[in-house]
Amino acid sequence: MPTRGKSSGKERRDATREAIAETTRVADAQDAARDVGAKTQRGPADPFTGGLRRRDVLPLLVLHFISDGPSYGNQLMDRISGVTAGVLSINPNTMYPLLRQLEGRGLIEGRWEHPERRSRRYYSLTDEGRQEYERLHRDVRPFLESIAASIDEIVHEVYGQ
Repeated sequence: MPTRGKSSGKERRDATREAIAETTRVADAQDAARDVGAKTQRGPADPFTGGLRRRDVLPLLVLHFISDGPSYGNQLMDRISGVTAGVLSINPNTMYPLLRQLEGRGLIEGRWEHPERRSRRYYSLTDEGRQEYERLHRDVRPFLESIAASIDEIVHEVYGQ
């Protein structure tokens, strides 16, 4: 049983590590429970869009489109839907929390079109956002290439092309 009073720096670090590990285990269990619940409610999760959502593809696309110039949420949703031919359809309940998260991390900066009233909020890439975009650009590519190869293999197997 731990004693009350002053603890050493090592004890605090160990306690912090254990708390982080426990939090991670709880979060993993919650994610697994959500996945099981989703599968029983709606059938098996879609391996392609589920993987796209989990593998940083959405943040990559958002940062990619914002790197072309300031963009707003609905415009980003339309562009993502267009480039993925609707396979990755994003709704406002997904897009706007992601934009707030990216802004909170300092990767994008938002400005109101008309600051005196809340209208469209345009997002621009920050220097940190450009670095994260470059990292995602590099790190996500192998995953996307594996999906493309899998789809090509399915088409070849089924259609002989």
